[in-house]
Amino acid sequence: MRTHARRKAGSSRWTMAELGEADEAELQRLVAAEQQKAQFTAQVHHFMELCWDKCVEKPGNRLDSRTENCLSSCVDRFIDTTLAITSRFAQIVQKGGQ
Repeated sequence: MRTHARRKAGSSRWTMAELGEADEAELQRLVAAEQQKAQFTAQVHHFMELCWDKCVEKPGNRLDSRTENCLSSCVDRFIDTTLAITSRFAQIVQKGGQ
């Protein structure tokens, strides 16, 4: 981060009050990006739970072909969804960087 304020001699830390507008904007952008990552992770976990609940009737040592096919389709949808979400996040970040 760039700094726009002067530090006191011997001081190695910056306070929020000493940050310039550009630094504050950068910090806000980083916080927003971390929030988006957390949201994405939560969506991934939710989607995985849905697939499990939909496809696995009773867990066992082996999966039958119906369960395998269901999970495979679910994974395919998961990948498609992940790509769509990632693309959308990239668009948001790109717009924010302009």
